Amino acid sequence: MPRHQFVAAMSLWSCLASATALAEEMKAEIYRVGVARVDVTPDYPVRLSGFGFRRTESEGVTQPIFAKALAISQEKGEPVVLVTVDNLGVPAKVTAEVAARLNKKLGLKPEQLCISASHTHTAPMLSGVCPTLYSMPIPPDHQQHIDRYTQEFTDKLVEVAAAALNDRRSAKLSWGVGTVKFAKNRRPGNGPVDHDLPLLAVRDTDGNLSAVLVSYACHCVTLSNNKVSGDWAGYAQEAIEREFPGAIAMTAVGCGADQNPNSGVTGDKTQVAAEQGAEIAAEVKRLLSGYLAPISGEIATASKSLDLPLADLPTKEQWEEKAKRNDAVGYHARVNLDRLARGEALQTKIDYRVASVSFGDSLAIVFLPGEVVVDYSLRLKRELDGRRVWINAYSNDAPCYIPSERVLKEGGYEGGDAMVYYDVPVRFAPGLEEKIVAAAKECVGEKFKAAIDPEKTQGSLPPSPQQSRAALRTKPGLQVDVVAAEPLVVDPVAIDFAPDGRLYVAEMH
Repeated sequence: MPRHQFVAAMSLWSCLASATALAEEMKAEIYRVGVARVDVTPDYPVRLSGFGFRRTESEGVTQPIFAKALAISQEKGEPVVLVTVDNLGVPAKVTAEVAARLNKKLGLKPEQLCISASHTHTAPMLSGVCPTLYSMPIPPDHQQHIDRYTQEFTDKLVEVAAAALNDRRSAKLSWGVGTVKFAKNRRPGNGPVDHDLPLLAVRDTDGNLSAVLVSYACHCVTLSNNKVSGDWAGYAQEAIEREFPGAIAMTAVGCGADQNPNSGVTGDKTQVAAEQGAEIAAEVKRLLSGYLAPISGEIATASKSLDLPLADLPTKEQWEEKAKRNDAVGYHARVNLDRLARGEALQTKIDYRVASVSFGDSLAIVFLPGEVVVDYSLRLKRELDGRRVWINAYSNDAPCYIPSERVLKEGGYEGGDAMVYYDVPVRFAPGLEEKIVAAAKECVGEKFKAAIDPEKTQGSLPPSPQQSRAALRTKPGLQVDVVAAEPLVVDPVAIDFAPDGRLYVAEMH
């Protein structure tokens, strides 16, 4: 970078460093926000979920794991509660029980609660999630600990949500999207990736940071040992909270079902997971030091329940043929033959509930259950106004992998082979992608539609300064930062750098 450009950038930064705070002060709405956390680390051995090769209960704790909650309401409005948990996935049964208890205790409606899991593969198994994961029956004493932990876990989700609701006080919300690049598509052919890191910041009326929520589309599988931890998501939370003492960091996961860390699965190399967490924390710090788009508007929730049909079931003879195999497929077949012998009907569809939380027309967050492949987030951000839409997966239920039509057709693990670990009899029938995408669009509503009028600006809102910055492409070694934005600068028509490095802006009012 030429010296005069560097000096100009530094001078501009020093002159206008207060632009972000002032812009947010003038534009952001005052909400009532509460945050809370509760430790959900078991103090006894329990089977860990995620990897089917484990045969024993957990062998200690690498780092504590948590459930954290963010309760948001307007001065005169009903709240929403966003919960993140260090776990592989929370089943619909647990979500429903937590919602029912919060409704009875505090009047919170079920649609006002969203629970997102980090999908760490080093957290305790929950009852009903991947019950055939180990390709053999779970010993009764192990199942007792799983059931015990599931109930304790459920109690703590109620506790943390209630604590956040009772903690609400005046605060401002802002958000932006950064970039983290350690995820890669794990399917053959180096398929699509989503390196976006959406971030929601909560600050009190004095500007102090009280909470950060981030989401990244990548499997939490850096660690595969038999000790409890939050994997890279847990280390990201630790690093963010070290950088911002007093703030609570929450980590969700986007549509990362077919995305793995570029480190691969490393066993017990905690330093690798810590480095990945530090990468996220560094991007969080960069985003928080610049301009974030203020969030404003009425809080709205929506949900839509779908039936996603499965493919045709095997005949009894086909099950019997599969049952001869001495692997996961064979074990799963024997489980289903036992059901048939008891006269039970096999599953023919997946119950699937898409949900959303929106703030006026400034931001909509979509919550998709299950292990959702990256095609969904890329498509929804393309077909909706992606500058104002945030897609979370692993939310409110953990039914199975959710392939796109492309992945379903290609087959493989995410396309249907993984169903044996979730105890789903067969893969999906074609047609699920259109149903899910349509439901997501219906939930967020007309305000977040993509532009359609070619004669004008296609009905889209102007991008935020932070979004405009993200669209810039520079030569290696150059970096662009936002240091001033409307309303400090209004209708700029020309800029120029002075010899002393100051930047002058001509405005046309």
